[in-house]
Amino acid sequence: MSLYNIFNISGSAMSAQTVRLNTVASNIANADSVASSTGEVYKARHPVFSTIMNNVNGSNQTGGVRVSAIVESQAESVARYQPDNPLADEKGYVYAPNISLVEEMANMISASRSYQSNVQVANMAKSLLTKTLSLGQ
Repeated sequence: MSLYNIFNISGSAMSAQTVRLNTVASNIANADSVASSTGEVYKARHPVFSTIMNNVNGSNQTGGVRVSAIVESQAESVARYQPDNPLADEKGYVYAPNISLVEEMANMISASRSYQSNVQVANMAKSLLTKTLSLGQ
């Protein structure tokens, strides 16, 4: 593996973590939204990551990460009794997504730290390449 591959690997990881941060932000933004039925309720979304495999000299080597899918949560919505809400059904209930803000904040911190780590890897590879080039001077 050359140092140039490190940029591809850390870049793909940063892209994947960006998608993760965006889905977490969307989940947090919609945590307090309500709907008139369970079918209309916002469902939390979560990215699914997979490894990119590169075939080098007949052997598979890791080449980064990609978002293979974004799946919706299967958690049941939460019924809230709010008869004064204009979205309430005939029984007086509105339905909210079952999103844990604590879990989403933990996901946000994890994604942010993963992104930061990959930035450090890319910076270190850049520094190593710069020092290697300066050896010839």
